[in-house]
Amino acid sequence: MRADTAARSATGASRLPVPPGIRFAGIGDEAAPGLADQVRAHQLLGWSAVELRDIDGTALADLDDAAFERVAETLREARLDVVCVDSRIANWARPITGHFELDNDELKRLAPRCAALGTRHVRVMSYPNDPDAPLDEPEWARRTVDRMRRLARQAEDAGIVLLHENCAGWAGADAARALRLLAEVDSPALRLVFDTGNGVAYGYEAYDLLTELVAWVDHVQVKDARAEAGQTVYTLPGEGSCRVADCLRLLLDHGYTGTWSIEPHRAVRPHEGRTDAGRDGVAEFVRYGRALEALAATLTGEAAP
Repeated sequence: MRADTAARSATGASRLPVPPGIRFAGIGDEAAPGLADQVRAHQLLGWSAVELRDIDGTALADLDDAAFERVAETLREARLDVVCVDSRIANWARPITGHFELDNDELKRLAPRCAALGTRHVRVMSYPNDPDAPLDEPEWARRTVDRMRRLARQAEDAGIVLLHENCAGWAGADAARALRLLAEVDSPALRLVFDTGNGVAYGYEAYDLLTELVAWVDHVQVKDARAEAGQTVYTLPGEGSCRVADCLRLLLDHGYTGTWSIEPHRAVRPHEGRTDAGRDGVAEFVRYGRALEALAATLTGEAAP
């Protein structure tokens, strides 16, 4: 079946029950590089929100002003709300020994763009150690907290909330470090985004981490995975070993309301240099979204037909 035919077969909003207070979205470039197909994938699902990362391989902060205006206008015309912008601030490609100006400048550039898009959320990480000249842990921690404190103050002034992801970085895989980061930065402009599927790749149990951090989570990215022969294999939600349903249920039990945003990683994995969703990207994105809807329906007590 061709990708466009497969996608059309799944058009329209799902009739499955959605947990109260929950909205679905997805990271657009996981469906396609171009914005038109990113929009189309969400429209096929019947979803009204999107999470933005790259447009045609270019990060949102790096688009020129004319290109950004076209993005904003396209999303307005499609009536797609932007729930989060995924920045490169402190991410896997920016070790703690790198130039802080890269992050400072990216946040400055994103601030007015987030306002134009109607979102306050910017995804960040917390600086991996330098693989070639690693710092000892106390110095790595000190520099990370100092940088994040400065970024948070900048975000406060701009009306932005930085969402730290349980991914690469000093506080990415350790609840005690994440809580220390939040406490020492001590800013309303620093909260958490929780990714259900990062534990396999980064060596921890996602559900166990979430039990300690759930009160700080303002946004959720949904992926699933399992380990096979030392490799991370990304699956549909509920088919891996990440206890995705348990994570989502825990969030609901703690009163979470907000967005569950899919990040399939089936083809697109920027940290591995894989940025092309392929000819079936839209159809696969829609299939993934439908799998999340079906899983979410079980959390309301009404199983999918």
